[in-house]
Amino acid sequence: MDIPIIFSIAILVMSVVIHEVAHGYAALSQGDVTAKYAGRLTMNPIKHIDPFGSIILPIIFALLPGGIILGWAKPVPYNPYNLRNRKWGELIVAIAGPLSNIAIAILFGLLIRFSDLLNLPISVIQISYAIVFMNVILAVFNMIPVPPLDGSKVLFSILPTQYSLKFRANLERYGFFLVLAIVFLAWQFIMPIVRILMKLFTGI
Repeated sequence: MDIPIIFSIAILVMSVVIHEVAHGYAALSQGDVTAKYAGRLTMNPIKHIDPFGSIILPIIFALLPGGIILGWAKPVPYNPYNLRNRKWGELIVAIAGPLSNIAIAILFGLLIRFSDLLNLPISVIQISYAIVFMNVILAVFNMIPVPPLDGSKVLFSILPTQYSLKFRANLERYGFFLVLAIVFLAWQFIMPIVRILMKLFTGI
């Protein structure tokens, strides 16, 4: 189900914006107002767009074979020392982003499942499928436990303190290069998970 690249990039931008706003509201719910004071609790994409991650990288992906477009927005700032729950606060903030993408995927997946009942045109089904696909990829990709991805913060929160500090120090040193390697080399491991979730959410 192909849609124009411009629509794919627009879906990506709005999906990563929702992802980051979810982080901000999760931090706010835990007592940290950093994102609020930074003006990042808004759906205005201009406040969140990262020139490389939101524009350049998606265009590069669009020109490559495979049909996968990936990117990110500027991370929403938060101060972990302000979080009310010192043990699980960082995990709550981290998991909020991927969960927002899963929620979007479920919503538009249901739209696809009930498309016959709702008598939806094929164009709406195609766009809905692209939205589900984009958000599933974002959720799965961000849960990889490599800094600065959300999965790393979940991992560090779950591990005992001594192991968490050791893993954090070692992984953060090479995090950027590991993420680049994952972006361009790890799709053979990511896509089977994406396909399972796509089938689960859309039935297709």
